[in-house]
Parts: sequence; structure tokens; C-alpha cells
Amino acid sequence: MLIAVTRPVSPSLAQCELTHLARQPIDAARAAAQHGAYEQLLASLGATLVSVPAAPELPDAVFVEDTALVLDELAVLTRPGAASRRAELPGVAAVLARYRRMLELQPPATLDGGDVLRVGRILYVGRSERTNQQGIDQLASLLNPFDYEVRAVAFRDCLHLKSAVTDVAERLLLFNPAWIDPAAFPGCDLLTVAPEEPYGANALRIAGAVVYSAQYPRTRDRLVARGLQVAAIDCSELAKAEGAVTCCSLLFEAAGV
Repeated sequence: MLIAVTRPVSPSLAQCELTHLARQPIDAARAAAQHGAYEQLLASLGATLVSVPAAPELPDAVFVEDTALVLDELAVLTRPGAASRRAELPGVAAVLARYRRMLELQPPATLDGGDVLRVGRILYVGRSERTNQQGIDQLASLLNPFDYEVRAVAFRDCLHLKSAVTDVAERLLLFNPAWIDPAAFPGCDLLTVAPEEPYGANALRIAGAVVYSAQYPRTRDRLVARGLQVAAIDCSELAKAEGAVTCCSLLFEAAGV
């Protein structure tokens, strides 16, 4: 059974952490409606929705991807780089503990889940303002007994690694070449975003489909041209908070160790 862990949009979303975008007004009610449509889309693609309790006092709580990494054998609770976000962890941990053995990173490590891209048994981890070398090293140590390889990669000019690159099919990556060097991913097929859509590299692969932002139609056309089933959705209000389609869920199979 495919599980999608999500969390409601906080009415304080406009007070979110921002790194690369200028702050602008955010309509929290509209963001909540977009998030609801996102959840409905995940359900239509076969996911069973599991909600973490709302946290109105935590502006970024909807972006659950950053709080944990869920693998087949275990889950790793991260330690977000923004200190304001660490209060999000207990609620997420309580939900994930139903499905996985839990491990967690320890200070001084910091790591955001949005900086982790899994391709098979390789976990590419971006060094960023939110993820430090200690976080990468601790993750590698925790996962070594489970035969995962952790590879640190550099990127630039965006918040998370998954702002620059995501997987859209088996060994097919969607990426922005202005933000990351394709040489970091040997053996992978690469599809570039449309140049006028630099934020278009974030896509969510689920059940043979690709959930994708309707804001990037030219890149969407490139995905379709590669034979992919693309489910476009409006997440424009969430994007003002540096959110995207991968950020708002944790996807995994219910069966685990």
C-alpha cells in the first residue's frame, strides 16, 4: 500500500522561511485549497493519505519532505537547517513510527529532506544553506549498514537539491543545467527544463505518473514528449513559500522493517 504523509497548510504560511525568493503576500486560504487539490490528486493516483496533525504555529509545517527520509528499511528523522523548523519533527516522527524503525540525526548535523535525491541505492545529498557536511556524514554512517551509498553533490542558486533536479522515470532525471552539473549523475539519462522555466526541475514521481506544477508548461511539454504521464496541478501560492510538488508529501510503501 502506497502511503502519502501530508500536513495541513498553516494559516501563518506567510511567515515562512525564505532563502532565494523575495517575500510577497501569500493567501493561506488559497494555498490550503491548492494543497487539498494536491492531496486529492495523490489519492487518485493510488496513495492512501495519512495526515500529520495541523501545526498552525509552524509556518513551514506543510513541507513535510524536509523533516524525514523514508526508505524501505527505516526512516531517518532529519534536523532541518532552519532552527524554526525543528519543532515540526515530533509530529512527523509520531506518524512515521507506525510504519518504520526510526533513526535521527544529531547536532551539529543539519539536513533538509529536500536536499536528498534517491536513485536506486544511491542517495545524492546536496550541500546547501540547510544541509551541512556533518548532516551528510551522519546520514552516510546511519545508512551504511543498509547498503545505501551517500554521495554529496554541489548545486547553486536555489534552496534545495530537488529545486535543481528530480527523478521522473527509471534513471531519467529532470534538471536545470544552470544550477547543477549533469556530470554529478553518471549513468543517468538527463532531460533539461525549458530555459525560461528555471524552477521547473521539481517533479514528483508516483505510480507511473509525474505530478508537476502547471506553472511550467514548456517543460511539461518536454516531459510529455518523453512519453511520461504528467498530472499538472496549480501550486503557485505554495511556490511563494519556496515550496513545490515534492515538498508537500512523504511517499513510501506501508510494508517495512
